[in-house]
Amino acid sequence: MRGPIYVITDPEATLPVVDQARAAARGGAALIQLRDKQASDTALAALVRQLLPEMAALGVRLIVNDRVEVALATQAHGLHIGQGDGDAAAIRRRMPPGMILGLSIETEDQARRIPPGVDYIGAGPVRATATKPDHAAPVGFAGLARIVAATQLPVYAIGGLKPGDAAAVKATGAIGMAMVSAVTRAADPAAVTRALLAEWGAA
Repeated sequence: MRGPIYVITDPEATLPVVDQARAAARGGAALIQLRDKQASDTALAALVRQLLPEMAALGVRLIVNDRVEVALATQAHGLHIGQGDGDAAAIRRRMPPGMILGLSIETEDQARRIPPGVDYIGAGPVRATATKPDHAAPVGFAGLARIVAATQLPVYAIGGLKPGDAAAVKATGAIGMAMVSAVTRAADPAAVTRALLAEWGAA
């Protein structure tokens, strides 16, 4: 994996998802995940196909959340799944070489039992977050550090993170921060992404 800032789009934000992705990419995000629980597969696939060439040109990896068939059909750069989204090893067998597979982890126990084929972990929530109301109990920075220690895979922290958190996240051994609202609902998402990148570099 490369780059510490991972932006996840928010269909409930005022700024359209396409513009969220473009702004985050301009700001230096390494990965951008398209997450929309309500959009149809057809609509999400159209969005992926629209953004894929732009993101590739900027060196940004475009990741699809949950939708295995959309990721495969569009040849997205990656797929991110949760604990309830199916057998990660079986999903990996269907993916072409080079496609990234991410997995959400909420506990140390899950971190110790990751199936083969997963490339990175999204660990959290670090704090409670309104963008995912059904989330597990927040793990805090101490819990995040324990999850990082329980796996050899690169870990992105997620859940209620905001500007000012880079040093605390970096201290856990995580390789970066996954952000939703802090970027997508900002007045200038590109500027916030740039600032987060600079903050991580200085931490």
